[in-house]
Formats: sequence, structure tokens, C-alpha cells
Amino acid sequence: MEAARATAAGTDTLAAPRVATAERAAEHRRPPWSWGTVLVHAALVACVAVIAFPLYFAFVISTQEISEVIQKPPRLLPSTHALENYAEAWRRSGMARLLVNSAIVAVAVAVGKISISMLSAFAVVYFRFRGASLVFWLIFLTLMLPIPVRILPTYEVVGNLGWLNTYAGLSIPLMASATATFLFRQFYMTVPNELAEAAQIDGAGALRFLWSFLLPLSWANVAALFVVLFIYGWNEYFWPLLITNTEEMRTVVIGLERLIPRTGTELPTWNLIMAGAMMALLPPVAVIIFMQRWFVKGLIESEK
Repeated sequence: MEAARATAAGTDTLAAPRVATAERAAEHRRPPWSWGTVLVHAALVACVAVIAFPLYFAFVISTQEISEVIQKPPRLLPSTHALENYAEAWRRSGMARLLVNSAIVAVAVAVGKISISMLSAFAVVYFRFRGASLVFWLIFLTLMLPIPVRILPTYEVVGNLGWLNTYAGLSIPLMASATATFLFRQFYMTVPNELAEAAQIDGAGALRFLWSFLLPLSWANVAALFVVLFIYGWNEYFWPLLITNTEEMRTVVIGLERLIPRTGTELPTWNLIMAGAMMALLPPVAVIIFMQRWFVKGLIESEK
């Protein structure tokens, strides 16, 4: 009787792998796609094509002569004049100085916004003072003020400080960010209180806790915010146009106007304009690609 049970048990244990093997074989026989998957991927490819086509066409124009640019129908393939167009656009616009100015302003704005936002969110969350919630909501309410309302008072303050036509005047007034403060505050509120208590027991001060514990946990947020804020500072147009009055302090989005003919008798040099625009586009793309690894690293460390 026991032998029969053992035999039956052995049969059951052998039957399970056979069933699993049969199921895996059936899964392999199934097609790896379905019509729904095909439609979704086709829609995604179409959206990417719609978004990428203007950039591709701008690059194509930047490689052509002006006669090729204005021909009908337009030519959709790159030409052989890319090097001379980019060299001429670089020389005529003074692109080196423009890129340096934009890089200084964008990095200063991004780092300043992140640093100030981290410190203000840290103070609101971990320092139990009376009116902490009121202070936070007052910071958040600054989002309700439209930029034109703040432009003239900010310009007057910067002028009184002697910061007109300086890097300090270009970057410091743009460093406050209620949005980044809100994001860091919401993240800090998800950190367990036991972590702060353990750090305090170990003798870590407030800044040590922020630097050694919260900052490593915040790498994903910092990387994502740096990308967004860098692009914001890089593309800023109205404030640099208002506060600078010499060609040496212009940023790249303003300096591209040097490539536009000043008289109505000249044909617009669209090939040079597009070459300058493509060169102005490359640094933000490089920042996105570089910060992606830090974004992924921050996600992995936060999951640990």
C-alpha cells in the first residue's frame, strides 16, 4: 500500500514538470505580438516622428546652400555644406562666447535653485518651529505671482546692487523656486522619522544628516530637477535681454539674432540660422544624456 502511494506521489511529482513544460512550449508557440501591441507601437512611432521631424528638417536646412533651402519642393536629405555653414554660423554669431555665457547662467540657476530648495524644504520639514506650515505655503503662493509683476521690482533691485550686465544679475534673481521646494518637501516627508532619530543618536548634526543621509536618497530628484532647471536657465530669454546691454554678456538664445540680416534687401540666411540653432540645442541634449545615468543611479539607491 505504501509502495503504491509512493508510486502515485512520484507520478504526481513527475507530472507537474511535464505540465509546466507543456505550458512553456505553448507560450513559445504563441506569437510575440498582438494587434493591440502593434497599434500601440505604431502610434508611438508616429508621435515620435511628428515630434522629431522639425528637428530633422532644421538639421537638413543647416547642411544646405541658400539656393537649396528655397527650392520647391523642399529637399529632405542633408547636403554637403554642413561644415562651412556651421563654421560661418560659429564665426558670425560669436558662438563660443554665447555658449559660455549660457552655460554659466544655466548651471548657476540649476545649482542655486536646487541648493536653496533643499535647504528651505529641510528647514520646513525637520525644524519644528511655530508657523512652519505658514512659511511653506507663503513660499508656495509665490507661484501665483506672474512673471511680469515681478520683472520691474527685480530689475530695480538688481540695478541698485550694481548687477546689471553681470553673471550675478543674470542668475541670482532666477534662483528661487517654489516648485522645487515643494517637491523636496514632499520627498522629505516620506523619509521615516526613525532615520533622523538614529542619525541624532549617532551624533550627526542637522547639516551632516542632510549631507550624508538625505542627499544620497535624493539623487533621483536632484538629477531630474537639474535637467529641468538647466533647460529653464538655458532657454531664458526675456530676463537676459532686459538686463544685458553688451554683446559680450548675451546668452545664446539672444545672440542667434546676429545671424538674421539687419536690412530688408538681404535674403534670410536660413541655413546659418538653423546651424546656430542646432549648436544651441546640443548642450541641453548632452546634459539630459549625462544626467540620465545619475537619475537611474538615484532610483537604484532609493530602492535599496
